[in-house]
Amino acid sequence: MMKCLKIVVAFVLIVLTSSLTAFAEQKAPFAAEEKISVAVAANFISAFKDMAADFEAKTKIKVEGTFSSTGNLYSQITNGAPYDLFLSADEERPAKLYKDGAGGTPFIYAKGQAVLWAANKDFCKAKTWQDALKNDKIKKIAIANTQTAPYGTSAMKALEKVGMWKELQSKLVVAQTIAQSFQYASTESVDAGFCAMSATVSAEGKKGCFFVINEAPEIIQSACILKRTANRAAVEKFVEFLSSPAAKEIKVKYGYR
Repeated sequence: MMKCLKIVVAFVLIVLTSSLTAFAEQKAPFAAEEKISVAVAANFISAFKDMAADFEAKTKIKVEGTFSSTGNLYSQITNGAPYDLFLSADEERPAKLYKDGAGGTPFIYAKGQAVLWAANKDFCKAKTWQDALKNDKIKKIAIANTQTAPYGTSAMKALEKVGMWKELQSKLVVAQTIAQSFQYASTESVDAGFCAMSATVSAEGKKGCFFVINEAPEIIQSACILKRTANRAAVEKFVEFLSSPAAKEIKVKYGYR
């Protein structure tokens, strides 16, 4: 009797062990539940969303973005925000994080261009963007915060270079991000706005017109993996994807180099 009982118990244990092993094997490809959190400069919203969707479809790793100005995101990171990766719109802040031991080695993921965009296509009938802004009908011009948004800084430098920064002060409407600057312009809350080239290829952006601001310094967009990440393998996969042909195609689509 005891011998039979031992055989039964041993059989039950074998069945349970096999079931647990099978369940573990089913759960092993846990990438579907992996998730990384990325702090993304506002100019890169559309390109990032396309890249994240493509990456997730290929790897089953979910990529969640938080969008704001570079300065705001940097402040959040230095105050402990739990991001895994920082996609900045400048080189300065990822370099600071690296120097302070909070970020990995910075790398350039995109190069952007500032433009002057308007919903009214008559705006672009002027010979130059400077002439367009000198039109007496232009009362309000959106510009991203020059302290926290690199595209705003670039636009400011262009205005300084052509000697128009001081004379336009009364007309400038400060947006907190470059995306908000485009929002102001596209809703015609302002007559025109300094925006990112990426905005011009959106459905709304195509409805208006724009001048490329050649006097505006090119925006070198750098990134870094944050040291506090607990998802390094997944983040490194996404970073590798950022330089892939598929990602490059998306960047070109949105006017980045």
